[in-house]
Amino acid sequence: MQASRDREIQNVLWSILVLNILVAAIKLIYGQWTGTLSMWADGLHSMFDGASNVIGLIGMWAAAHPPDEAHPYGHRKFETFAAFAISVFLFLACFRILEGGYDRLTHPSVPHVTWISFAVMLTTIGVNLLVTRYEQRKSAELKSEILHADSMHTLSDVYSSLSVLIGLAAVPMGLPLLDPIMALVIAGFIGRTGFQILFESSRVLSDASCVDPRQVREIAMQLPGVKSCHSIRTRGLENHVFVDCHIQVQPDMTAQRAHVLVHEIEDRIKKEMTEVVDVVIHVEPDAEHAIHS
Repeated sequence: MQASRDREIQNVLWSILVLNILVAAIKLIYGQWTGTLSMWADGLHSMFDGASNVIGLIGMWAAAHPPDEAHPYGHRKFETFAAFAISVFLFLACFRILEGGYDRLTHPSVPHVTWISFAVMLTTIGVNLLVTRYEQRKSAELKSEILHADSMHTLSDVYSSLSVLIGLAAVPMGLPLLDPIMALVIAGFIGRTGFQILFESSRVLSDASCVDPRQVREIAMQLPGVKSCHSIRTRGLENHVFVDCHIQVQPDMTAQRAHVLVHEIEDRIKKEMTEVVDVVIHVEPDAEHAIHS
């Protein structure tokens, strides 16, 4: 099942990579030809969309490897590393666009704007909207961190393209400086998206809790023999969660019965919480019961 999920994510990334390359090429070539900095900056943004797809494919390839002696918990965090790398690429694109915008503001020039300019931008916006909607649906369906990060990247491209349209419309109105200003706005969108992805990735990499402990406790307490469930810890990805908890049982419970009970709890948690892949349960005697007995 995990292998099928990984293949489907890779297929999504390959499809979007082709579209991103096409969109980037159109905007970069036409933006360079007409001297429209905001369109060129948006094309650079789209090119980094394609780069993020490549990073995602590499990350998914690494994440698909099974656990081994060096990585007993598996390689799933490579998917998170890939999402983290996307944020780095976004910051690089942001810096490059800020540099170009500053240069245009200090050395003004008027770009050549035609109806083709608007047609190019409207077409690419339509493509990116379809890509964003598709990626968001698949990321929710497959619980994929990399697809979620990539969809945020693509959505920021839509916002930046709308800014380009404003800049293009301003040129015939005698306001060519709006073109580099809109490029700076694009850089702001890109930087904001980068920080969002960075924050979400850092939660996984720092082993932040990813499941409500009350849900684990409720499941464990459904089993006869469990007096309490505490010290619940969780970590991992949205679709690949590790659970660690303590349970208290009657002091006179045999080791064999405690062993069976632990497996029953593990099976119940994995059944009701399909994102959980491993459960470690520590068994303790019920101290209060032991005192009274």
